[in-house]
Amino acid sequence: MAKERILVVEDEEDILELVRYNLSREGFRITGVTSGEEGLKTARSMLPELVLLDLMLPGVDGLEVCRVLKHDAKTQHIPVVILTAKGEEADIVAGLELGAEDYVTKPFSPRVLVARVRAVLRRRAIEPPGDSAPLTIHELSIHPGRHEIMVAGQPVELTVTEFRLLHMLARRPGWVFTRTQIINGVHGDDYPVSDRSIDVQIVGLRKKLGPCGNYIETVRGVGYRFKE
Repeated sequence: MAKERILVVEDEEDILELVRYNLSREGFRITGVTSGEEGLKTARSMLPELVLLDLMLPGVDGLEVCRVLKHDAKTQHIPVVILTAKGEEADIVAGLELGAEDYVTKPFSPRVLVARVRAVLRRRAIEPPGDSAPLTIHELSIHPGRHEIMVAGQPVELTVTEFRLLHMLARRPGWVFTRTQIINGVHGDDYPVSDRSIDVQIVGLRKKLGPCGNYIETVRGVGYRFKE
């Protein structure tokens, strides 16, 4: 069986070849481009199973590429893994807010990169039973299959991360989740994000949900829960 196609958007030729070599060894089919413009064009035409995206690109930068991909109905389902020399929490949060699935910093271990890519593809391929069932809680409606959120009949646009976070809490009202459980549940084990980034995402999510944002409660010293 043919392996998944991965689009690598990286302007440094040596890193592009390193990534191509290591992922090709694992059987993945790699297409490499060196600019954000090329990345957008190629992603739309080839519709890969995953995009590995550098942030520091000439012209259109990686965050803008991610934003465009996640707002295009044709490409929004494609998981994006950000590959960058930046390690600051603000850059990680920015990528997550735009819908990136994972984040790997340079210099990186090829084995870790391969493991992260496999983990993202595995999460996308396996949907837990019952996860696709629509949920309605008072004025809030969540439809996983359509990736749709409605508040009082009006659509609310969420990032992939925000949607998964809200869905995780809403599926088990009253259940308290720690920040670590939320990171693992939304992104997978050993995700390189601090607890503080979850707090930032919760604040943004509450704001977007308006009055329904009050459904997400802070449990001091523990984490968060959805009101019963």
